[in-house]
Parts: sequence; C-alpha cells; structure tokens
Amino acid sequence: MDVMDKRKLEKLSGVFKALSHPTRLWMVEQLFVSEQCVCEFVDVLKLDFSTVSKHLSILKQAQVIEDDKRGKNVYYKLRAQCIPTIISCLEDNIGK
Repeated sequence: MDVMDKRKLEKLSGVFKALSHPTRLWMVEQLFVSEQCVCEFVDVLKLDFSTVSKHLSILKQAQVIEDDKRGKNVYYKLRAQCIPTIISCLEDNIGK
C-alpha cells in the first residue's frame, strides 16, 4: 500500500468512525431532510448543548456535514450527499 492509498483509507475510516455513534447517525439522518440548527438537536435529544456540539464537531471534522453561522445560531447541513445512499444500502442488507 502506498502513501496515497493509506491517506485515502484513513480519511474513509474517519467517516465511518464519525458515523459509528447512534446519536451522530441519527443527526445525519435528520440532515437528509433539511438543515438543522444546533438548538433543534438540543431540544429533541434532551442533551447538553456542549454534548450536541461535540457530536456535530466530529461529523464536521470527518467532512460529513458543514455549518453556516447565522447571527447567534449555527445551522448544519449534509455535505457528503452520498451518505443517504450508503445508509439505505446498509439498512437493506441488515433488515431495517
């Protein structure tokens, strides 16, 4: 394996690691539908703002999502548009 292959595989591994937590996976599924504000995740999940922000930070670092700051609020949207297809394929294979 050459250096370029290793870097690519490490980045892909990072995406799967970011998606490996149930809360983060749920957040990503919500972003399939529309962008969401951090406050919306906090309200629905009943988690501390800092916990939600950490989950979102992990997803952003893996380049799964991106953010847009508007005034005091930060909105997130799906960056990796292939994720819904991948999740759907996996759901079909494990039986929803």
